[in-house]
Parts: sequence; C-alpha cells; structure tokens
Amino acid sequence: MRSYHAIVLAAGQGKRMKAGENKQFIKIRNKPLIIHTLELFNRDSWCTSISLVVNPKEEERIRDLINNTAFQKNVQIVKGGKERQQSVFEGLKSMEGYSGMVFIHDGARPFVSLDSLHELAEATFTHQAALLAVPVTDTIKQVKNNKLLETLDRSTLWAAQTPQGFHYDMIFKAHQLADEQNYTGTDDASLVERTGQQVEIVQGSYDNIKITTPEDLKRAQAFIDPEEPEEKI
Repeated sequence: MRSYHAIVLAAGQGKRMKAGENKQFIKIRNKPLIIHTLELFNRDSWCTSISLVVNPKEEERIRDLINNTAFQKNVQIVKGGKERQQSVFEGLKSMEGYSGMVFIHDGARPFVSLDSLHELAEATFTHQAALLAVPVTDTIKQVKNNKLLETLDRSTLWAAQTPQGFHYDMIFKAHQLADEQNYTGTDDASLVERTGQQVEIVQGSYDNIKITTPEDLKRAQAFIDPEEPEEKI
C-alpha cells in the first residue's frame, strides 16, 4: 500500500455550467457533486487524509455539508485563492511538515476509479511525479488566426486528467518557484516539468470526466445510476 494525502479543489465558480452557483453544490442523484468526489477518497484505504480547498465565501456552506456527511477520514477545510494555481499552493502550504505523497484532484471529477488511484500511487512512489491521462482520440488541428497551421500526430498526444501525484517536497518547491516568478502553468505537472523533472504518464479512463457543462452533468447522472431516469437540469 502506498499512502497519500489528497488535495481536492472546490474553489472555482464553474461559469460554463451556467448554474448560478458553484457547480460543486449541484446535486447528482440528490447528493452534491463535491460530496461524490470526497466519498471516493474516503473509500480508498490508501488515502490517509483530505484537504478541501474552498472559496472563502462558501466555507460555511461547505463545512455544513462535510459535517452532515459520515466521513471516516479527516477533511481539512483550506481557504483557496483567486485562481486554481493559487488554491493548490494554499493547500500545499497548509500541509507544512508533511513528507509523503500528495494527490491534487479537481472536485469536479467524481468518477476516478480505485484502480487508477492505486496505479497512480505506485507510479508516484517510483518516479516522484505522475499523472493520469488518456490518449487523444480526435484529430487535433493547430490553428492561428482561423488558419490551419498543422494537423498534429495524435499518437503522441494525451489528454491530462487528475489526480496528479507528487512527492510533497517536489510539488511544493515547483509551486513556490512559480509563485516567486509570477508564472502560471496549465496544470500542476507543468510546474514540475519546468524545473527539469520528468513526469510519468499513467493511463487513466475516459470515464474520469470533469463535469464542466450541463451536458457533462447529464452523463454524470447516468454514470451514478443508469437504471434511473435522468433528472431535469
């Protein structure tokens, strides 16, 4: 068993969902999205504890949800920043003194499997940095100013997912350097890459969707209970 601490990000507003509130509060089968995500880490015996990074304005509402849900693991509430990268850094800073592995995960991805979590943990333990990803299935066109520049070789392209796993010292230093240099990366792995460290790819699942749009929400409802009719959104 490879133990890890999970940082779950729930501070974003999810404007593309057009729900009028943080998408983490949207209910799927009568349960808020963020609770579905937290429950998957609560079920994983390899996960020792959880940091939930939230919008400070929503802290009380999130805390009420946590208190009304039976979690065996400790869920620490951390106040996030204005942007995702800042929120991750706040989560990392809250773990001062930790020396193990940390998984960084989007709260809007409730369907990652235990097998994927464990494969990621093994890869992170061995390589110090790893992420879940899936091969790109569509043909990708590189375009600038509405003009086609190149058709990319999709055999070399992977779509990054979360969780992304790191040894704590490595990812903390990568975020600290980015903060000092006012650099914003596309994900946490990109911050590690720019320090010269390699990041291992672990093939994930196409079911590990990030719920971003109303269409994604319909898929999520079907994943959780395909036998029930879909709720109206």
